[in-house]
Amino acid sequence: MHEVRGVVARAKGEPVSVETVLVPDPGPGEALVRVQACGVCHTDLHYREGGINDEFPFLLGHEAAGVVEAVGEGAGDVVPGDFVILNWRAVCGRCRACRRGRPWYCFSTHNAVQKMTLADGTGLSPALGIGAFAEKTLVAAGQCTKVDPAVGPAAAGLLGCGVMAGLGAAVNTGGVTRGDSVAVIGCGGVGDAAIAGARLAGAAKIIAVDVDARKLEWAKGFGATHTVDSSVTDPVEAIRELTGGFGADVVIEAVGRPETYKQAFYARDLAGTVVLVGVPTPEMTLELPLLDVFGRGGALKSSWYGDCLPSRDFPMFVDLHLQGRLDLGAFVSETIALDEVETAFGRMHHGEVLRSVVVL
Repeated sequence: MHEVRGVVARAKGEPVSVETVLVPDPGPGEALVRVQACGVCHTDLHYREGGINDEFPFLLGHEAAGVVEAVGEGAGDVVPGDFVILNWRAVCGRCRACRRGRPWYCFSTHNAVQKMTLADGTGLSPALGIGAFAEKTLVAAGQCTKVDPAVGPAAAGLLGCGVMAGLGAAVNTGGVTRGDSVAVIGCGGVGDAAIAGARLAGAAKIIAVDVDARKLEWAKGFGATHTVDSSVTDPVEAIRELTGGFGADVVIEAVGRPETYKQAFYARDLAGTVVLVGVPTPEMTLELPLLDVFGRGGALKSSWYGDCLPSRDFPMFVDLHLQGRLDLGAFVSETIALDEVETAFGRMHHGEVLRSVVVL
Protein backbone atom coordinates (compact mmCIF):
# COMPACT_ATOMS: atom_id res chain seq x y z
CA MET A 1 0.00 0.00 0.00
CA HIS A 2 1.29 3.45 -0.94
CA GLU A 3 0.36 6.59 0.99
CA VAL A 4 0.28 9.65 -1.30
CA ARG A 5 -1.27 13.11 -1.56
CA GLY A 6 -4.20 13.55 -3.93
CA VAL A 7 -6.89 16.08 -4.88
CA VAL A 8 -10.32 14.92 -3.72
CA ALA A 9 -13.81 16.25 -4.44
CA ARG A 10 -15.94 15.15 -1.48
CA ALA A 11 -19.31 16.67 -2.39
CA LYS A 12 -21.11 18.43 -5.24
CA GLY A 13 -19.94 22.00 -5.75
CA GLU A 14 -17.61 22.03 -2.75
CA PRO A 15 -13.98 23.19 -3.11
CA VAL A 16 -11.54 20.35 -3.61
CA SER A 17 -9.00 19.41 -0.95
CA VAL A 18 -5.59 17.74 -0.89
CA GLU A 19 -5.87 14.59 1.20
CA THR A 20 -4.02 11.38 2.02
CA VAL A 21 -4.83 8.67 -0.52
CA LEU A 22 -3.98 4.99 -0.14
CA VAL A 23 -2.98 3.31 -3.40
CA PRO A 24 -2.74 -0.51 -3.53
CA ASP A 25 0.07 -2.43 -5.16
CA PRO A 26 -0.96 -3.47 -8.68
CA GLY A 27 -2.92 -6.65 -9.11
CA PRO A 28 -3.35 -8.69 -12.31
CA GLY A 29 -3.47 -6.46 -15.37
CA GLU A 30 -2.83 -3.29 -13.34
CA ALA A 31 -0.02 -0.74 -13.20
CA LEU A 32 1.17 1.66 -10.51
CA VAL A 33 2.23 4.97 -12.07
CA ARG A 34 4.23 7.76 -10.46
CA VAL A 35 2.49 10.82 -11.86
CA GLN A 36 4.81 13.56 -13.13
CA ALA A 37 2.28 15.99 -14.63
CA CYS A 38 -1.50 16.27 -14.96
CA GLY A 39 -3.50 18.93 -16.80
CA VAL A 40 -6.51 20.68 -15.26
CA CYS A 41 -9.36 19.79 -17.61
CA HIS A 42 -13.02 20.92 -17.73
CA THR A 43 -14.02 17.30 -17.17
CA ASP A 44 -12.50 17.41 -13.67
CA LEU A 45 -14.63 20.46 -12.92
CA HIS A 46 -17.69 18.61 -14.25
CA TYR A 47 -16.94 15.81 -11.78
CA ARG A 48 -16.69 18.29 -8.91
CA GLU A 49 -19.99 19.87 -9.93
CA GLY A 50 -21.75 16.49 -10.10
CA GLY A 51 -22.15 16.78 -13.86
CA ILE A 52 -20.79 13.29 -14.60
CA ASN A 53 -22.34 11.21 -11.81
CA ASP A 54 -22.83 11.36 -8.05
CA GLU A 55 -20.29 8.73 -7.01
CA PHE A 56 -18.48 11.01 -4.56
CA PRO A 57 -15.81 11.24 -3.30
CA PHE A 58 -13.81 11.58 -6.51
CA LEU A 59 -10.06 11.44 -6.96
CA LEU A 60 -9.72 14.02 -9.71
CA GLY A 61 -7.22 14.31 -12.57
CA HIS A 62 -6.94 12.30 -15.75
CA GLU A 63 -4.86 14.22 -18.34
CA ALA A 64 -1.53 12.85 -17.22
CA ALA A 65 1.91 11.42 -17.89
CA GLY A 66 4.33 9.64 -15.63
CA VAL A 67 6.59 6.65 -15.05
CA VAL A 68 5.44 3.10 -14.36
CA GLU A 69 6.69 1.97 -10.93
CA ALA A 70 5.24 -1.52 -10.73
CA VAL A 71 2.95 -3.85 -12.67
CA GLY A 72 0.84 -6.86 -11.82
CA GLU A 73 0.77 -10.18 -13.60
CA GLY A 74 -0.54 -10.02 -17.17
CA ALA A 75 0.36 -6.36 -17.76
CA GLY A 76 1.40 -7.00 -21.36
CA ASP A 77 4.35 -5.01 -22.61
CA VAL A 78 4.16 -2.37 -19.85
CA VAL A 79 7.15 -2.63 -17.53
CA PRO A 80 8.56 -0.57 -14.64
CA GLY A 81 10.51 2.43 -15.90
CA ASP A 82 8.30 3.06 -18.94
CA PHE A 83 7.38 6.71 -19.53
CA VAL A 84 3.67 6.68 -20.34
CA ILE A 85 0.71 8.87 -21.15
CA LEU A 86 -2.41 7.71 -19.33
CA ASN A 87 -5.53 7.18 -21.41
CA TRP A 88 -9.16 6.54 -20.53
CA ARG A 89 -9.78 4.30 -23.52
CA ALA A 90 -8.01 1.05 -22.70
CA VAL A 91 -9.43 -0.97 -25.57
CA CYS A 92 -10.67 -4.46 -24.78
CA GLY A 93 -9.99 -6.08 -28.17
CA ARG A 94 -13.13 -8.21 -27.85
CA CYS A 95 -16.24 -5.99 -28.04
CA ARG A 96 -18.26 -5.57 -31.24
CA ALA A 97 -16.40 -2.34 -32.17
CA CYS A 98 -12.98 -3.92 -31.67
CA ARG A 99 -13.98 -7.04 -33.61
CA ARG A 100 -15.10 -4.85 -36.51
CA GLY A 101 -11.68 -3.18 -36.65
CA ARG A 102 -12.83 0.06 -35.00
CA PRO A 103 -11.09 -0.05 -31.60
CA TRP A 104 -11.30 3.74 -31.23
CA TYR A 105 -15.01 3.14 -30.57
CA CYS A 106 -14.35 0.38 -28.01
CA PHE A 107 -17.53 -0.09 -25.97
CA SER A 108 -15.92 -2.07 -23.15
CA THR A 109 -12.87 -0.13 -22.02
CA HIS A 110 -11.42 -1.21 -18.70
CA ASN A 111 -9.92 0.31 -15.57
CA ALA A 112 -8.11 -0.94 -12.50
CA VAL A 113 -10.19 -3.35 -10.41
CA GLN A 114 -8.79 -2.44 -6.99
CA LYS A 115 -10.00 0.69 -5.23
CA MET A 116 -7.87 3.59 -4.11
CA THR A 117 -9.17 4.91 -0.79
CA LEU A 118 -9.00 7.73 1.71
CA ALA A 119 -7.04 7.09 4.91
CA ASP A 120 -10.25 5.97 6.68
CA GLY A 121 -10.93 3.33 4.02
CA THR A 122 -13.57 5.27 2.08
CA GLY A 123 -13.43 4.18 -1.56
CA LEU A 124 -12.58 6.80 -4.17
CA SER A 125 -13.99 7.11 -7.68
CA PRO A 126 -11.05 8.03 -9.95
CA ALA A 127 -11.92 10.55 -12.67
CA LEU A 128 -12.27 8.70 -15.98
CA GLY A 129 -10.79 5.67 -14.27
CA ILE A 130 -7.46 7.44 -13.76
CA GLY A 131 -7.35 9.78 -10.74
CA ALA A 132 -4.05 11.48 -11.53
CA PHE A 133 -4.10 14.58 -9.31
CA ALA A 134 -2.02 12.40 -7.03
CA GLU A 135 1.61 11.51 -6.55
CA LYS A 136 0.83 7.93 -7.63
CA THR A 137 -2.21 6.29 -9.17
CA LEU A 138 -3.41 2.79 -10.00
CA VAL A 139 -4.71 2.09 -13.52
CA ALA A 140 -5.28 -0.79 -15.87
CA ALA A 141 -2.06 -1.58 -17.71
CA GLY A 142 -3.92 -0.92 -20.98
CA GLN A 143 -4.36 2.70 -19.88
CA CYS A 144 -0.59 3.20 -20.14
CA THR A 145 0.68 4.23 -23.57
CA LYS A 146 4.45 4.28 -23.93
CA VAL A 147 5.97 7.32 -25.69
CA ASP A 148 9.41 8.89 -26.11
CA PRO A 149 10.34 10.48 -22.73
CA ALA A 150 12.14 13.30 -24.55
CA VAL A 151 8.75 15.00 -24.91
CA GLY A 152 8.57 16.04 -21.26
CA PRO A 153 5.64 15.20 -18.97
CA ALA A 154 3.83 18.57 -18.86
CA ALA A 155 3.34 18.62 -22.63
CA ALA A 156 2.86 14.88 -23.07
CA GLY A 157 0.09 14.55 -20.51
CA LEU A 158 -2.19 16.89 -22.45
CA LEU A 159 -2.52 14.23 -25.14
CA GLY A 160 -4.33 12.17 -22.52
CA CYS A 161 -7.51 14.21 -23.04
CA GLY A 162 -8.08 17.78 -24.26
CA VAL A 163 -5.36 18.22 -26.86
CA MET A 164 -6.00 14.74 -28.26
CA ALA A 165 -9.72 15.51 -28.45
CA GLY A 166 -9.05 18.57 -30.60
CA LEU A 167 -6.35 17.07 -32.78
CA GLY A 168 -8.48 13.98 -33.36
CA ALA A 169 -11.61 16.00 -34.11
CA ALA A 170 -9.79 17.43 -37.12
CA VAL A 171 -7.56 14.56 -38.21
CA ASN A 172 -9.63 11.49 -37.28
CA THR A 173 -13.30 12.46 -37.06
CA GLY A 174 -13.35 15.37 -39.50
CA GLY A 175 -10.99 13.76 -41.99
CA VAL A 176 -9.43 17.13 -42.80
CA THR A 177 -7.08 16.84 -45.74
CA ARG A 178 -4.88 19.03 -47.91
CA GLY A 179 -6.61 22.02 -49.46
CA ASP A 180 -9.67 21.90 -47.20
CA SER A 181 -11.29 24.92 -45.64
CA VAL A 182 -11.91 24.46 -41.92
CA ALA A 183 -13.74 26.55 -39.35
CA VAL A 184 -13.35 26.00 -35.61
CA ILE A 185 -15.96 27.49 -33.28
CA GLY A 186 -14.59 27.90 -29.76
CA CYS A 187 -10.87 28.54 -29.31
CA GLY A 188 -10.03 27.15 -25.90
CA GLY A 189 -7.59 24.28 -25.52
CA VAL A 190 -9.65 21.78 -27.51
CA GLY A 191 -10.49 24.24 -30.27
CA ASP A 192 -6.88 25.37 -30.62
CA ALA A 193 -5.80 21.74 -30.81
CA ALA A 194 -8.32 21.26 -33.63
CA ILE A 195 -6.74 24.23 -35.38
CA ALA A 196 -3.29 22.70 -34.94
CA GLY A 197 -4.61 19.39 -36.28
CA ALA A 198 -6.13 21.08 -39.33
CA ARG A 199 -2.81 22.74 -40.05
CA LEU A 200 -0.97 19.42 -39.71
CA ALA A 201 -3.44 17.83 -42.15
CA GLY A 202 -2.78 20.49 -44.79
CA ALA A 203 -5.91 22.66 -44.60
CA ALA A 204 -5.60 25.67 -46.87
CA LYS A 205 -7.84 27.95 -44.84
CA ILE A 206 -8.46 27.73 -41.09
CA ILE A 207 -11.02 30.10 -39.62
CA ALA A 208 -11.09 30.57 -35.85
CA VAL A 209 -14.33 31.78 -34.24
CA ASP A 210 -14.74 33.00 -30.66
CA VAL A 211 -16.20 35.86 -28.62
CA ASP A 212 -12.89 36.51 -26.83
CA ALA A 213 -10.25 38.55 -28.66
CA ARG A 214 -7.51 37.04 -26.50
CA LYS A 215 -8.47 33.52 -27.54
CA LEU A 216 -8.55 34.53 -31.20
CA GLU A 217 -5.00 35.80 -30.82
CA TRP A 218 -3.98 32.45 -29.31
CA ALA A 219 -5.64 30.68 -32.24
CA LYS A 220 -3.38 32.46 -34.71
CA GLY A 221 -0.38 30.95 -32.98
CA PHE A 222 -1.74 27.44 -33.59
CA GLY A 223 -2.36 27.99 -37.30
CA ALA A 224 -5.57 29.98 -37.81
CA THR A 225 -5.36 31.90 -41.09
CA HIS A 226 -8.44 34.01 -40.33
CA THR A 227 -10.33 34.98 -37.17
CA VAL A 228 -13.95 35.93 -36.54
CA ASP A 229 -15.12 37.72 -33.39
CA SER A 230 -18.64 36.33 -33.13
CA SER A 231 -19.57 38.87 -30.45
CA VAL A 232 -19.69 41.52 -33.16
CA THR A 233 -19.99 39.55 -36.43
CA ASP A 234 -22.40 36.84 -37.58
CA PRO A 235 -20.03 33.86 -37.78
CA VAL A 236 -22.08 32.02 -40.42
CA GLU A 237 -21.97 34.96 -42.80
CA ALA A 238 -18.30 35.61 -42.04
CA ILE A 239 -17.31 31.98 -42.72
CA ARG A 240 -19.28 31.97 -45.98
CA GLU A 241 -17.68 35.22 -47.06
CA LEU A 242 -14.23 33.78 -46.40
CA THR A 243 -15.02 30.65 -48.42
CA GLY A 244 -16.35 32.14 -51.63
CA GLY A 245 -19.92 32.20 -50.36
CA PHE A 246 -20.09 28.43 -49.92
CA GLY A 247 -19.15 27.62 -46.33
CA ALA A 248 -16.29 25.54 -44.94
CA ASP A 249 -15.59 21.93 -45.90
CA VAL A 250 -15.30 20.98 -42.22
CA VAL A 251 -16.70 22.92 -39.26
CA ILE A 252 -15.61 21.83 -35.78
CA GLU A 253 -17.80 22.89 -32.85
CA ALA A 254 -15.68 22.98 -29.69
CA VAL A 255 -18.15 24.72 -27.37
CA GLY A 256 -20.97 22.23 -26.88
CA ARG A 257 -24.01 24.52 -27.07
CA PRO A 258 -27.10 24.39 -29.33
CA GLU A 259 -26.51 27.95 -30.54
CA THR A 260 -22.97 27.31 -31.69
CA TYR A 261 -23.89 23.91 -33.13
CA LYS A 262 -26.49 25.61 -35.36
CA GLN A 263 -23.82 28.06 -36.45
CA ALA A 264 -21.58 25.14 -37.37
CA PHE A 265 -24.42 23.42 -39.23
CA TYR A 266 -25.17 26.42 -41.42
CA ALA A 267 -21.54 27.52 -41.84
CA ARG A 268 -20.51 24.36 -43.71
CA ASP A 269 -20.55 23.88 -47.45
CA LEU A 270 -23.09 21.59 -49.08
CA ALA A 271 -22.03 18.00 -48.40
CA GLY A 272 -19.61 19.33 -45.79
CA THR A 273 -18.91 17.87 -42.37
CA VAL A 274 -19.83 19.12 -38.89
CA VAL A 275 -17.87 17.70 -35.97
CA LEU A 276 -19.17 18.16 -32.42
CA VAL A 277 -16.31 17.86 -29.93
CA GLY A 278 -17.61 20.37 -27.38
CA VAL A 279 -19.41 18.57 -24.54
CA PRO A 280 -23.05 19.63 -23.97
CA THR A 281 -24.86 19.40 -20.65
CA PRO A 282 -27.74 16.93 -20.13
CA GLU A 283 -30.57 19.47 -20.37
CA MET A 284 -29.53 20.89 -23.76
CA THR A 285 -31.69 20.14 -26.80
CA LEU A 286 -31.30 20.91 -30.49
CA GLU A 287 -33.95 21.71 -33.06
CA LEU A 288 -33.20 21.86 -36.79
CA PRO A 289 -35.50 21.76 -39.83
CA LEU A 290 -35.34 18.18 -41.04
CA LEU A 291 -35.44 19.41 -44.63
CA ASP A 292 -32.22 21.33 -44.01
CA VAL A 293 -30.59 18.20 -42.58
CA PHE A 294 -31.60 16.31 -45.70
CA GLY A 295 -31.02 19.06 -48.22
CA ARG A 296 -27.55 20.08 -47.12
CA GLY A 297 -26.22 16.51 -47.21
CA GLY A 298 -22.81 15.73 -45.82
CA ALA A 299 -22.11 14.37 -42.36
CA LEU A 300 -22.93 15.34 -38.79
CA LYS A 301 -20.46 13.65 -36.46
CA SER A 302 -19.65 13.50 -32.78
CA SER A 303 -16.02 13.10 -31.79
CA TRP A 304 -15.39 10.95 -28.71
CA TYR A 305 -11.86 11.55 -27.43
CA GLY A 306 -10.93 12.64 -30.94
CA ASP A 307 -11.77 9.09 -32.12
CA CYS A 308 -8.25 8.30 -31.01
CA LEU A 309 -6.52 4.98 -30.68
CA PRO A 310 -3.91 5.78 -28.00
CA SER A 311 -1.39 3.18 -29.14
CA ARG A 312 -1.47 4.67 -32.64
CA ASP A 313 -2.00 8.37 -32.01
CA PHE A 314 -0.04 9.27 -28.87
CA PRO A 315 3.38 8.17 -30.19
CA MET A 316 2.67 9.78 -33.57
CA PHE A 317 1.82 13.19 -32.09
CA VAL A 318 4.77 12.99 -29.69
CA ASP A 319 7.06 12.34 -32.66
CA LEU A 320 5.57 15.33 -34.51
CA HIS A 321 6.23 17.45 -31.43
CA LEU A 322 9.84 16.30 -31.22
CA GLN A 323 10.26 17.08 -34.92
CA GLY A 324 9.10 20.65 -34.29
CA ARG A 325 5.88 20.22 -36.28
CA LEU A 326 3.43 20.29 -33.34
CA ASP A 327 4.12 22.53 -30.36
CA LEU A 328 2.48 20.69 -27.46
CA GLY A 329 4.25 22.97 -25.01
CA ALA A 330 2.30 25.96 -26.34
CA PHE A 331 -0.84 24.59 -24.68
CA VAL A 332 0.76 24.79 -21.21
CA SER A 333 -0.19 28.20 -19.82
CA GLU A 334 1.20 27.61 -16.33
CA THR A 335 2.54 24.88 -14.06
CA ILE A 336 1.09 24.59 -10.57
CA ALA A 337 1.20 22.46 -7.41
CA LEU A 338 -1.48 20.04 -6.19
CA ASP A 339 -2.88 22.55 -3.71
CA GLU A 340 -3.50 25.10 -6.49
CA VAL A 341 -6.06 23.02 -8.42
CA GLU A 342 -9.08 24.83 -6.97
CA THR A 343 -7.63 28.19 -8.05
CA ALA A 344 -6.85 26.74 -11.48
CA PHE A 345 -10.52 25.76 -11.88
CA GLY A 346 -11.42 29.43 -11.54
CA ARG A 347 -8.82 30.54 -14.07
CA MET A 348 -10.01 27.88 -16.52
CA HIS A 349 -13.68 28.82 -16.03
CA HIS A 350 -12.91 32.45 -16.83
CA GLY A 351 -10.90 31.57 -19.95
CA GLU A 352 -7.63 32.92 -18.59
CA VAL A 353 -5.57 29.86 -19.53
CA LEU A 354 -5.39 27.15 -22.16
CA ARG A 355 -4.12 24.63 -19.62
CA SER A 356 -2.87 24.77 -16.07
CA VAL A 357 -0.70 21.72 -15.47
CA VAL A 358 0.02 20.19 -12.07
CA VAL A 359 3.68 19.16 -11.91
CA LEU A 360 4.71 16.70 -9.22
